[in-house]
Amino acid sequence: MFFNQATLTGFRENRMLLNASLLFLLTTLFYFLGAMMRLVEPLSLFWPLNAVMAAVFARYPFLNRPGYYAICYVAMLAYDAMTTSWGSASLLINFSNMVFIVTVALLLVRDKRRGPALSRPINALRLFNYCLVAALLCGFFGATGSLGVNAQGFLPLLCDWFSEQFSTGVLLMPWILTLARPSWPARVSPEKLWPLLALVASLAASVVIGGAGCLAFPVAALIWCAVRYPLNVTCFLTLCTGVLQIILVSNGIIEISSAKLSVGSQMFSARLGVATIAICPAIVAVSVSAINELLAQISRRANYDHLTGVYSRSGLFETLARDDNNPALAGRPLCVMLMDLDHFKSINDNHGHECGDAVLAAFGQKLRKIAGDEGRVARMGGEEFVVVCPGVTLDRACLLAEAIRQQVAGEPVVCDNRTMHISVSIGLGYDAAPRDSVSDTFNRLMREADGLLYQSKRQGRNRTSVHEEHQSTLHLAQHLS
Repeated sequence: MFFNQATLTGFRENRMLLNASLLFLLTTLFYFLGAMMRLVEPLSLFWPLNAVMAAVFARYPFLNRPGYYAICYVAMLAYDAMTTSWGSASLLINFSNMVFIVTVALLLVRDKRRGPALSRPINALRLFNYCLVAALLCGFFGATGSLGVNAQGFLPLLCDWFSEQFSTGVLLMPWILTLARPSWPARVSPEKLWPLLALVASLAASVVIGGAGCLAFPVAALIWCAVRYPLNVTCFLTLCTGVLQIILVSNGIIEISSAKLSVGSQMFSARLGVATIAICPAIVAVSVSAINELLAQISRRANYDHLTGVYSRSGLFETLARDDNNPALAGRPLCVMLMDLDHFKSINDNHGHECGDAVLAAFGQKLRKIAGDEGRVARMGGEEFVVVCPGVTLDRACLLAEAIRQQVAGEPVVCDNRTMHISVSIGLGYDAAPRDSVSDTFNRLMREADGLLYQSKRQGRNRTSVHEEHQSTLHLAQHLS
């Protein structure tokens, strides 16, 4: 669905007074903003309150209680009592606002509780349909209540209420539901700006060319934005585009009129057209987001070992291939530590494969913790792991190897109330000034580390072996550890 819980964190499930205060303030704020958009007409050009509050209730299901709904309703009545002379008509007019809020919120919460069974594009269409149904219900009650405060008849009022609620809901709710803390990139490449520039150009063309078809000019640019930008950015750009188009039409800057159309009919047509167009980039953006998430999942499964959380063999080689294309890494020292859990087969035989998996998972977590940012940890297969440390000195490499060996031996693993003492044998290959690519140097040091690992096994296990010329450095590290 659209939901994103990264922001709007002021609400707390167990803080009823705080929630009530925030809801009252939000309702009053957006009621004020909507009232400011009434201009000279009794009805607003935009009425953001209903879409905003419906999205808030949808994002926080624990708010969907009669008491919280009542607080919103009371806030609306209080504002009307202080700023209008609508009298009893205010009861029905604000009831229509609550109809939209409650209808959309409950439908979205229902979908949210059903889980991810529905595909994302269908959910985007569902939001479109929910806004349509809620706007019709809201329009019926709102038009009925407005008969006493507006000279228009019921049908024009219904069209005005319905078209405004529908267009504002479709434009505003996707952005609020996907709202997240902004993460600004270090630099923006010029290629990233082309969709935005195309959107600006299409809006300018709408003003210059005019005509009923000009409302569709930004569609291609918005779809381009949906492909290139994150979901919440696309929703924001769609919101800005739709709002701007409606303002331009209402002020006669974009001409879609004909002699047969009244101003009210023009706004009705423009709002419905903008709302219908707005769903297209939303569907594309949601689809692209779903594809990106799927690709990320596939990448994680391919590049990371599901049991231990460290790199898989293929994932490690992919990072090394990226290093080959980084000139800054050429010639830097490289350390490769190949390690194998001692007597691991006996753990599986005596304690079962479940405990064996627990040992591997604990070992992988320990390696990641010790290596930190200095090393990349990968599971090469079975109980064999490798730690690759680019740019470290030989002294530091030996200290890391001994830290791994000693901590593994000193911290037993508990599985099914059984304590298992494990140890690890390590072979350490090191090149202070490699002349080959990172991948080629890694492959060469892997062969060296493999021989040194078997040397550790032959010499009694639970030890680190290095090349003869590095023995003194290893002995010093063992003394310091």
